[in-house]
Amino acid sequence: MNYIEEATKEAKIGVKNKCGGPFGAVIVDLNGNIIATAHNTVLSDNDPTAHAEINAIRKACKTLKTKDLTGCSLYTTCEPCPMCLSAIIWANIKKVYYVATKKDAKKIGFKDDDIYEYLKGNNELLEEIKLEDESCMDLFINYDGERY
Repeated sequence: MNYIEEATKEAKIGVKNKCGGPFGAVIVDLNGNIIATAHNTVLSDNDPTAHAEINAIRKACKTLKTKDLTGCSLYTTCEPCPMCLSAIIWANIKKVYYVATKKDAKKIGFKDDDIYEYLKGNNELLEEIKLEDESCMDLFINYDGERY
């Protein structure tokens, strides 16, 4: 099975229904079974985090009843943005296959490159301010939940 074709089908559904950009994603397990497919729903959900990869990760985790997608691979129509890359890493997905690049995304109006440059310290997209307030530090000091 061609998983990129499946991701492309998802992206086409999303674009046709005006859900979001040309982004589709498929998550596959070690045996080649498709666990989840998704497309971008940023516009239809009014949610800037509803990227295809994030939606697919959410579906896969729900299907498998876990937050750990170790052994799964992700196929996507475009190189993941920094937000999606972070989610992929948190989910323990170790292989990502893509076709279009972040430069291709920039050509059609997406700012992935700007975010990458911000992370390198090369632009000022936002101002981050560290507060000197200890009121929430107890949460971090005494947290004993499951570790990532």
